Amino acid sequence: MIFGITAVILLNMKTAISVSDEVFELSEKLAKKLKVSRSRVFAMGVEKLAEEYEDEEIITNINKVCAKVDTSVDPVLFRMAMLSLPKDEW
Repeated sequence: MIFGITAVILLNMKTAISVSDEVFELSEKLAKKLKVSRSRVFAMGVEKLAEEYEDEEIITNINKVCAKVDTSVDPVLFRMAMLSLPKDEW
């Protein structure tokens, strides 16, 4: 029985946050527009921020590698690619 209560408690964590009146009003509008709860609006915001942060971290790591490795295109491969393109007029 205790396991069942623990599982229910861990499904959704409740917390209290403080936001400005403007943010609260915005969350109300978004909740109505998206037809979700205010809690879901805040959860969506955190999820989106986490995705953006992860993307930035990936880009930073790629840039670090590119700074150490020669990423220039081999001239022979570049020429072959250019020759394979159709001759279009612009």
